[in-house]
Amino acid sequence: MALFAVPRHRLLAAAIALAAVATSACHRSGAAERTVLLNRGSDTMLNVAQAWAEEYARVAPDVSVEVAGGGSGVGIAALIDDTVQIANSSRPMKAAEREATRASRGIDAVEHVSGYDALVVYVHAKNPLPSMTLAQLRELFAEGGRITRWSDLGVRHEACPRDTIIRVSRQSSSGTYDFFREVALDKHDFKLGTLELNGSKEVVDLIAHTPCAIGYSGMGYATPGVKMLSLSRDGGAPVAPTTEATLDGSYPIARPLYMYTAGQPEGETKRYLDWIHSPAGQRIVSSVGYVPLPSTGTGLDAGQAHPHEVRP
Repeated sequence: MALFAVPRHRLLAAAIALAAVATSACHRSGAAERTVLLNRGSDTMLNVAQAWAEEYARVAPDVSVEVAGGGSGVGIAALIDDTVQIANSSRPMKAAEREATRASRGIDAVEHVSGYDALVVYVHAKNPLPSMTLAQLRELFAEGGRITRWSDLGVRHEACPRDTIIRVSRQSSSGTYDFFREVALDKHDFKLGTLELNGSKEVVDLIAHTPCAIGYSGMGYATPGVKMLSLSRDGGAPVAPTTEATLDGSYPIARPLYMYTAGQPEGETKRYLDWIHSPAGQRIVSSVGYVPLPSTGTGLDAGQAHPHEVRP
């Protein structure tokens, strides 16, 4: 029986189609072997989280850490909803958030302290103000406070001829907003008219270009265009936001930087967090302007976790 010849152009088309299928399968196989860790939350921690992720890509090429900001509350909500493996937060989880994690995930959230930050009060580089007390911060930022002009703080700010202070804050979903409100403002609400910005970098950038402005942000966002104020507890001496003052608690608004997981981390998530707490990971904390974990002790309140401790 005679065999029908298959036209060459059809053979070529079939070969191309088979090659495309094989290439697609290869890509899917390669992608399946690559572990993706999702890490979201604190905008204060965004710069260090991105630096960790970039360096870890060289340490563990088969692991991709995808980082996003949005605020501490956004990251914690994502952890509750099981859409991230790690949530970054510049404040401790609230009791209601822990309960929501337990209800949604069936497991407790676990806290990992991964560095420290001095929450800095920033002014323009040409501002002559050297320091403030916590009482002055409350009078300036809190509802009902009486400080509205630079002269109320005892300085003549020549770069701000109208003498009016422009207050700059973070948005309410930010852990930095919550921490500043609780510690610096003694839980008072912010004054109406305070500018709320979405990012830590945006706060510092605005102040650097606005001589009359004052605001707060993480110490890792300092630039030559701004000045960091020393702060004092009422009646005490002003303390600069240094590494030493952050660790020994003498700077009034120092805080840990938290990472949260649902339950004890396992597998690649555990390996990533272990690397962050290693000397290599902590060198990155220092390189972006934050305070790395000390080898012994914390210098902070006894109620806070030891740097290498994880706790539910």
